[in-house]
Amino acid sequence: MRLLSLANQLDSTTRRVTLNFQEGLPGTMGYLNRLGFFDHLARGIDVLPARPQESGASIFRGQNSDLVEIARINPSCCDRTLPGRLADVIEHSVGDLQDSKTIGHVAFTVFGELIDNIFQHSSTLLDGFAALQVYGGRRRKAIVVVSDSGLGLMETLRPALCTEYPALQHLSDAHLLLRAFREGLSRHGQGRGCGLKTSAEQAIKYNASVEVRLPQSRIQLAANHGQYELNTTFCVEGLPLVWGTHYCFSFGLDTHR
Repeated sequence: MRLLSLANQLDSTTRRVTLNFQEGLPGTMGYLNRLGFFDHLARGIDVLPARPQESGASIFRGQNSDLVEIARINPSCCDRTLPGRLADVIEHSVGDLQDSKTIGHVAFTVFGELIDNIFQHSSTLLDGFAALQVYGGRRRKAIVVVSDSGLGLMETLRPALCTEYPALQHLSDAHLLLRAFREGLSRHGQGRGCGLKTSAEQAIKYNASVEVRLPQSRIQLAANHGQYELNTTFCVEGLPLVWGTHYCFSFGLDTHR
């Protein structure tokens, strides 16, 4: 998803972008085509050996109960059914377990808050995206990605710190993100900015880990005794520039608190 957002961002700045999939459709290209990657890739981007002639997402959409293909998020044509579709996949994936409805509600809340943030605060003409896939094996998990190419979380929060939260101005991005997840923060001041806090409160019930890609850093939060804490928060800085905020939630489907 970040590759899709980055490629479209570069194309929007009139840079020439080429994506080279050496193995063609039998390799990664085929998987991305099934997800709908090329349906949302800017037309000005060159694809080697060639763009797929048919969209795997269009042909097989809805036939895999463990997958929600890449969906566009844009305020001008918002799909209000998207949080429900994402939540339904997770609810279905836990089968007949007693708490299937509960995790469905949790997932709906998380997705709804994150997607609504894009609708309200993105401030960009570029699309955001969301997708979900359930992975099997000994420890089943659902990976949910919500990607926004807008102003970015820190770029909207930091200018407001001096007036709304002066005591927080010295905090690093990792500390500030943790504060947003645990207590809520908004550029509009106290009493607002509960979207990330609400998402975290729900996600932590299923020990969900979270990775957030900011413009030039990546922050990972791991659940620890029912909380996201500083000693289980990891940050990598100095990364190549990618506009916006890109969330990746990993829900464990076999265990919960």
